[in-house]
Amino acid sequence: MLPTPGFHHLHLNSVDPERAIDFYTRQFPSTAKGSWSGLPALRSPNNVLVLFTRVDTLPPSEPQSAIWHFGWHVTDARRSLETYKLRPEVELLPLYTTDEGGSVLISSDTWPNIGNVLGLTKAQIAEAKAKGLGPAGGGGFSYMRGPDNALVEYAGNHPAERFNHVHLYQEDPIGALHWYQKHLNAPMRPGYAPTAADGNREGMFRTPRAGVEFGDVSMMWYANQGEQPLVSSRGQLQDHIALSVSDLDAWIDKLRGEGVKFLEEPYPLGDTRAVMIEGPSCEALELVEVN
Repeated sequence: MLPTPGFHHLHLNSVDPERAIDFYTRQFPSTAKGSWSGLPALRSPNNVLVLFTRVDTLPPSEPQSAIWHFGWHVTDARRSLETYKLRPEVELLPLYTTDEGGSVLISSDTWPNIGNVLGLTKAQIAEAKAKGLGPAGGGGFSYMRGPDNALVEYAGNHPAERFNHVHLYQEDPIGALHWYQKHLNAPMRPGYAPTAADGNREGMFRTPRAGVEFGDVSMMWYANQGEQPLVSSRGQLQDHIALSVSDLDAWIDKLRGEGVKFLEEPYPLGDTRAVMIEGPSCEALELVEVN
């Protein structure tokens, strides 16, 4: 079996890559400005890149592709939140909590979860109120709007700050898990064993869910939230996800033999080579040869 690929980069389209990189290095000080294969790059300390291609007009985020958002681990999410509140360039995005219009800016300011499933049903919220349960406080997850209308998550509390995940949607979350395991030899993300739908149709559909890992970066997903099929990620803000492999020809042979769809045949990429394939919900996945 070929070794599991590493996570190489997330590729974004941007009207102003330099400005975008400046934004991210300010909000996440562990990152650094750089370049890779002639492209502007944001470098995370865990050897992960965010690469940028300059475009003339604001890249679309709709219709929805499989790639939903990306995010960082931070050492203290609540302290980060208080810092961001003071920065005029940061737009903080509230989390929905009630039908009455209430919201919070960090997940730990709402009711504790049950069974590690984010969010409670109306009945569970009523039960929590009756028992006098309050917010857990401490770490949690929060969102901000990044350059080019990117949705950016930061979550803590963690030992070190780093780029840590890409969150996706899938038409068939369990089928997608099997696809990534079969074709890319991806291990399941701990705590993300497949779950069955729970029948809760209020708010965001968070079951079924699944997830895998490439190195220390997680890719987790929920079911498609809309009625329309997910579209290709190519040309959108979040254009594609890139994984690193040591023997590109061996991977090409494996994927061809398994009937995986190729979007682009092998092509030069800087001083190396790459190939583009399509994931189970039209997400573009680039395999980059790294020796």
